[in-house]
Amino acid sequence: MSEHMATLAGALQSRFSEAVVSFAAVTDEVTLEVPLAQYREVAVVLRDGPEFGFAQLSDLCGVDYLAYGDAEWTTEASTELGYSRGVERYHGEQDPDLDSPRRFAVVCHLLSLQHNARLRLRVYAADPQFPMVPSVVDIWPAANWFEREAFDLFGIHFEGHPDLRRILTDYGFIGHPFRKDFPLSGHVEVRYDPDRGRVVYQPVTIEPRVTVPKVIRAARGQAPTEPQEAGRDG
Repeated sequence: MSEHMATLAGALQSRFSEAVVSFAAVTDEVTLEVPLAQYREVAVVLRDGPEFGFAQLSDLCGVDYLAYGDAEWTTEASTELGYSRGVERYHGEQDPDLDSPRRFAVVCHLLSLQHNARLRLRVYAADPQFPMVPSVVDIWPAANWFEREAFDLFGIHFEGHPDLRRILTDYGFIGHPFRKDFPLSGHVEVRYDPDRGRVVYQPVTIEPRVTVPKVIRAARGQAPTEPQEAGRDG
């Protein structure tokens, strides 16, 4: 870690004793994880504190840590099934804990022009069944559309947001597509019904199909075959 970022990490640890400060030496990044109850209080200090000066919110996003750390593609064994694991729903080494209190998080990416520093601010929602985090729109107005996006895609509610509604999906969309337990093909699809003269919803008819190449390993002494696209070889 550079001396500049080490100084920032030290200042954060000194000012916020109950928070968790971590840093990645390779990327020279600092992350501040704060308790939910202190999220807004810390945000104000980060913006107004002369030793911080994080006046700009560059980004705010939601994160679903369901089955975090499980690497479904890491394997040393060959298989004739190619990439079929990308089609079947992955449950990890054990069934994922849908009720984990550290499942949903909100991450803010902050910039201090005054000190030429960047900071990642992270807070976890307390209830995974109804994740809710206080809004910071009045602290950083740029959070307005970012929080709407996190609400739309992850289902994270932002208490105090002036206009919390979907921003990318349709108002009648079912579910939140960026959640790890949301099916890749979705739940419903739309089509135009000529008899009704309008677009209608119906259960999804998309059949999951892997679109990455499937490598057929040649037997010893034979020439390798050309890669085929999985799902088209019967």
